[in-house]
Amino acid sequence: MAKILILIGGHLCNAPRPQKEAEALANAGHDVTVRGFWFDLNMIERDCLLMKNKQWRFEPIIDFQPKHRLNNLRVRLQNRISRKIYQNFGVFSPNLLNYGTTAMLKIARRTKADLTIVHSEPGLWVGSKLLDEGFRVGVDFEDWFSEDLLPEDRASRPIAKLKTLERRLLSECVYCLTTSNSLAQALAQAYQAALPTVVYNVFPIHERLQIDGKHKDRKNPKLPSLHWFSQTIGPGRGLDTLLLALPYLKIPVEIHLRGNYPDSYREWLEPKIPSQWQDRVFIHPTVPNQELISRIAEHDIGLALETTYCLNRQLTITNKLFQYLQAGLAIIATDTAGQKEILSQSPTVGKLIPNDSPQMLAQAIEDLLQTPNVLISAKKAALEAAKKQFYWEIEANKLVELANIALS
Repeated sequence: MAKILILIGGHLCNAPRPQKEAEALANAGHDVTVRGFWFDLNMIERDCLLMKNKQWRFEPIIDFQPKHRLNNLRVRLQNRISRKIYQNFGVFSPNLLNYGTTAMLKIARRTKADLTIVHSEPGLWVGSKLLDEGFRVGVDFEDWFSEDLLPEDRASRPIAKLKTLERRLLSECVYCLTTSNSLAQALAQAYQAALPTVVYNVFPIHERLQIDGKHKDRKNPKLPSLHWFSQTIGPGRGLDTLLLALPYLKIPVEIHLRGNYPDSYREWLEPKIPSQWQDRVFIHPTVPNQELISRIAEHDIGLALETTYCLNRQLTITNKLFQYLQAGLAIIATDTAGQKEILSQSPTVGKLIPNDSPQMLAQAIEDLLQTPNVLISAKKAALEAAKKQFYWEIEANKLVELANIALS
C-alpha cells in the first residue's frame, strides 16, 4: 500500500475527475487523501455528503468560511497584492495562481506521500517545487492551463510561467494524464515531451441505477427538451449560439440551462432570449453530484456547444459530453477536435455541427426531432456507447496501472 496525495484547487464536489481517481486508487489498495479548499457552505455540505462510506479522505487545506475570517483576509490580501505587483511590474508570485498556493505546498511537504498528484494551476507550481525536493510527482492536465480562458481574462495571467511549469511537469512527472488524444498530442508537440496517458472523463455505468425517474426540470412533458449545463452560466460556452438559433426553430421545444448564475451574467444572458421564447427557456441551479444524472436523464437532447476561443476548448473533452451518453441523451456537439474524437467513434449518438453557427444548430435540432424514430435511435446509441465503450472501469484500469508503474 502506498500513500497517495491528490491536490485540487477548490471543492471536492466540483472535481469529479479527482473523485474518480481517488476511488480507483483506493480500490487498488492505496491510502488516498484528497486536499482542496472550502469556500461555500452549500458546497461544503455536498463535499461531506460525497465522503460518506468512502475508503479515501477529503480534507480542506484552508477553510474560507466566515468563522475563519482573520486567516481568510490574510490569504486574500496576499492574492490581491500579488496581482497588483504582477500587473505593475510583471513579477510572478505563486499567490497569483489561487488562494492558498503556498499553503498547498506546506501540506504536500508535511504529508510526505509516496506519490503526489496535482490537478490545477497552483498544483503546477507545487509540483515543480516538490520535484526540486526529490518527491515523486504526478500531474493531470485536465485542461491546458496556459491555453485556457477568454482573451480578456488572459491579459492578467502569468502565461509564460505557466508554460514553463507545464513543460517541466510534462517532462519530469512519473505519472502524467490528460483528457483526450487531441490534447495529448498537442501537449507533447508543444513541449517536445512524451505523450501523456489519455484517461477520458467518463463515468461508472452503474450510476444509472441512481436515476430517480422524476421530472423536476421539465414543465411540459409533451414538448421535446434540450439540456445544457456547466459550473457557470456565462459567455464563452456556446450559449450565444443557442439563443441565436431559437428564431430558426420551427418545432417547439423546451430549453433547460443548469449552472451557477451570478447577477453579472444574468444581465448578459436574459436580454438575448427572444421574447417569444421567454416561457420556454428555464434556468436551474446546480444540484448535488448524486442527483445530476437524474436531472440530465429527464431530457431528450444534450448540448455540448464548446467554442474554439482558446486551444484548451478546442482540444479537451468536457464532462458534459460523457454525462449525456451515460444518461442516454442524443447529443448535438460542436466540431472541436476533442468532441470529434468521440463522435467519430460513435457517430450515431447525434450530430456534429460547426462552431458558432446558429442556423446549423437549429437544423441539427430539427433533424433529430422531425422523425420520432431518429431521436429514439440516437438516444439508444448514446446509452449503448456508454455501456460498451465510454465507461469509467476501462479508464480506471489505465490510471491504476500507470500509478503502480510510477510507484515502482
